[in-house]
Amino acid sequence: MTRLLAFLLALLLLAPAPAAAQLLAPGERAMRVELVAEGPAPAAGGTVTLALRMTPGEGWHGYWKNPGDAGFESGVAWRLPPGAAVGELRYPVPERLTVAGLMNYVYEGPYALLAELKVPPGHAPGTSLPVRGSLDYLVCTKEICVRESAEVALDLPVAASARGASPQTQFDRWRQALPRPLGSPARFEVADGRLRVAIPLPAAVPVSQPYFFPLAEGVLDHSAPQFVSRTGDVLIVETKAGEGAAAAPAVEGVIALGDGRGLSLAASPGIVPPAGEPLSSEGASEAAGAGTILLALLGAVTGGLLLNIMPCVFPILSLKALSLARAGGEAQAVRREALAYTAGVVGVCLALGAALLGLRAGGAAVGWAFQLQDPRVILFLLLLVAAIALNLAGLFELPAFGRGGRLAQGDGAAGAFWTGALAAFVATPCTGPFMGAALGAALVLPEAAALAIFAGLGLGLALPFLLLGFVPALRRRLPRPGPWMNRLRRILSVPMFLTALGLAWILQRQTGTGGLLVGLVAALLLAAALWWAGRRHGWTALAPALALSGAAILFLPTAAAPAEAGETALKAEPFSETRLAQLRAEGRPVFVYFTADWCVTCKVNEQAVLARPAVAEAFRRAGATVLVGDWTRGDAEIGRFLERHGRSGVPLYLWYAAGKAEPETLPQILTVGRLTGLTL
Repeated sequence: MTRLLAFLLALLLLAPAPAAAQLLAPGERAMRVELVAEGPAPAAGGTVTLALRMTPGEGWHGYWKNPGDAGFESGVAWRLPPGAAVGELRYPVPERLTVAGLMNYVYEGPYALLAELKVPPGHAPGTSLPVRGSLDYLVCTKEICVRESAEVALDLPVAASARGASPQTQFDRWRQALPRPLGSPARFEVADGRLRVAIPLPAAVPVSQPYFFPLAEGVLDHSAPQFVSRTGDVLIVETKAGEGAAAAPAVEGVIALGDGRGLSLAASPGIVPPAGEPLSSEGASEAAGAGTILLALLGAVTGGLLLNIMPCVFPILSLKALSLARAGGEAQAVRREALAYTAGVVGVCLALGAALLGLRAGGAAVGWAFQLQDPRVILFLLLLVAAIALNLAGLFELPAFGRGGRLAQGDGAAGAFWTGALAAFVATPCTGPFMGAALGAALVLPEAAALAIFAGLGLGLALPFLLLGFVPALRRRLPRPGPWMNRLRRILSVPMFLTALGLAWILQRQTGTGGLLVGLVAALLLAAALWWAGRRHGWTALAPALALSGAAILFLPTAAAPAEAGETALKAEPFSETRLAQLRAEGRPVFVYFTADWCVTCKVNEQAVLARPAVAEAFRRAGATVLVGDWTRGDAEIGRFLERHGRSGVPLYLWYAAGKAEPETLPQILTVGRLTGLTL
């Protein structure tokens, strides 16, 4: 009966179609449709993602796969060469629109329907693959509806190999709008005319205005209100059951979490726990969100605090502490420097966070430390760290450098500010303990809350120096000034030189031998110029070297060095979601780890744990395959995969046990015993 009423309503809505046509100019459509493909040229026998880009006119809307109380699903009839095939259309998370008391599941703005095209294995490279289709869809305003048809066409070039085919940023944005698979079993039950669905969801995941969109007709009353509550790590949706709910073998749909986020799920019959804390009301949702933000903020502050022990940050922090001892610890000046240092750290963290959020809003699959995926940034840091190391080693002294710009050792508020900015810029490449979950949460929280978490990261990084500035008892524990300070400066130059060597290695990995040669020549010229200027020749002696360094950064060759297959002992294969799915389908255990050359935590784990013969032997005995994802230069597929696992950066370690649907997320600090124990 429900479907009959919906069908009659659709007929009534379609009846005024002549009136709707009067709103459109001759030849104009209420919905603009375009077929586009991702990447310039797929390989024969491979796949490529297609998108039907749907752009409704002002005041019009399109419909989800299940349109709700009225309307119908869009359908496409493909016309393809023999051997080619297009998969099922994938829809983004829908919106709700109530018209005359009827619930509709719609899109009131531009959206895209995605599908996978299988290219015939025998298709000749260098030729085009004609893709044609006829799309039928319904487009409506709040008063009238028009049924339209559109012919779509695309001549897709086919290459001998898919290498070099780069994903388009627009497709990343469209994929972000798709619901993510829940990955955990959900349950439903029908009792006393009510449908109740239990959805496993960690309590730390923020939820705003949750709503369950059913995929099939008849499982629930679309127009009935839904009541959502939370019991621990389970969301519970309750609403009026539909006519077919009791006999349904499964209830499929999408649970919307707010801000365009959603999870697709399939619930099986089972026991649903009693309702918990209500989330349907705005106040309850805000309270849950406040707890999540507070937890993420605490993790960010703790993670930032731990960054101070990194080898490239500790010397800078030590020098600022020594500057307090050299100044005699005058309270007002010390507090002023501490606040300036904190402002520099927090300012850079906020700037990096804002840039990250802006790039992700534009559809780019980037994460924390995205700036280090650009070799020009690596070269800039190489030159800067080398200059600091040479200054600490005593190669040059520039007194004027300390009155506002000396980054490593300058006195006063200006020197402290730039020291903090430098420390934040070079200390934030890796996500250490506590940071991973905090930064992952920042990517799904509202912008203001996300920026607060990035500021918390900066506050944690600045906390030791801030405490020295405002706690006199800590300052009194600092040693008295003396000749030992010069010796300590020389000692602290060692980790800075090691950092410079590490940056040179990263530069070689990103750009090859040519880029490394440019970097070394620029560093030698800058060192010679700094030495010459330090012999009382002043800033004018630095001008040519600074100009050459700037030119080297701007015109650095960016051709990537050949990627290594991975750790030799582990016989790791390059990561791809296709390969992971294939191994999982074969029932084999898989260890997946994501790394980057600029990630200190990653490299320590690889050398101290992953390179150990005991780990390789344990994986070999278990028949496990190791996949490694290299994020040094950025990779959209890896970026999307990290995001789906709640991470914004590396490292990430996952263990897929044989026969288990979900992976185990391992700690960011690995041990040999932890890895060998996985195979027992």
